Amino acid sequence: MAGKAIPVTDELTQYLVAHSNPPRSDVHERLIAHTAQVMGDRATMQVSPEQGPWLTFMVGLIGATQAVEGGTFTGYSALCTAEGLGVQGRLRCFDVNAEWVDIGRPYWAEAGVADRIEVTIGPAATGLDGLPAAEEIDFAFIDADKTGYARYYEQLLPRMRPGGLIVADNTLWSARVLDEDDHDDDTVAIRAYNDMVTADDRVDALLVNVGDGLMLARKR
Repeated sequence: MAGKAIPVTDELTQYLVAHSNPPRSDVHERLIAHTAQVMGDRATMQVSPEQGPWLTFMVGLIGATQAVEGGTFTGYSALCTAEGLGVQGRLRCFDVNAEWVDIGRPYWAEAGVADRIEVTIGPAATGLDGLPAAEEIDFAFIDADKTGYARYYEQLLPRMRPGGLIVADNTLWSARVLDEDDHDDDTVAIRAYNDMVTADDRVDALLVNVGDGLMLARKR
């Protein structure tokens, strides 16, 4: 039986974003534009337009107040996550490039969420190891180096509360996961990560076609 999925064109993406609540604000638009201006081709590292409202909605849906992000880039995903957390929320971000993160800081402040975001510059693995073992995490977003995904997952899962959600970006990898002749390290790592999470009986897993693919793992 053929699936009912339809191709996600640019026009359809714009429609999705326009009919998402909360919509992207002027602050969001300007951060996206600033990133495109100064980062050039690297701007593709930013989460996709439809993923921003999705993050805000999902964080609010599960009632998250404690969140972690591995791989912040210029801060659009952090902005959206922090907005979903609410005024008492806290987002800990780990990234290796302070210059990139600094692009987003003025926009966090303008959106009124800067006080919810704490950034540590350095490898995500080191930062995650340093998290308080006794403090439970509600929501985690993984968007750093792809070969590190499995390690980050194993670092995070014991710290997640029951019902907490780990979301990994780029898990469809521009559909390269389907190309059996693609043995690039990142492609192989993404395939392995998807297989690992799907087989893990500690979580409920769901791979969704949002942006470049999001693998959801809800701790049982």
